[in-house]
Amino acid sequence: LGTSSTSSPSAVYLSLHTANPDEDASGTELSGNNYSRQAITFNAGHVTNGTATNSSVEEFTASGGNFGTVTHFGIWDNSSGGNMLYYGALTASKTIADGDTLRFAADSITITEA
Repeated sequence: LGTSSTSSPSAVYLSLHTANPDEDASGTELSGNNYSRQAITFNAGHVTNGTATNSSVEEFTASGGNFGTVTHFGIWDNSSGGNMLYYGALTASKTIADGDTLRFAADSITITEA
């Protein structure tokens, strides 16, 4: 809010959660079974009225065990740790069993700032 200068992170990462991560990033992020945050890019040319959509396809595949029921996502400035920049609920929760892949198509994630 004008008290210091900031810059955009060089990369941002998509995370999956089994509960609402909210402003405190306290929701349960997945771990284990081949889970890791995935780099995500956004359509710079489509940013209008405070809305941006993902331009990349992100995939998460459970391997060696289940992920459980995914209900929320987060956008972070680091592949582990870091600062959560945005979060939201999935349109529908998804149970990910061992060997299942959760795929987010391009333009399927929308971030809106009001």
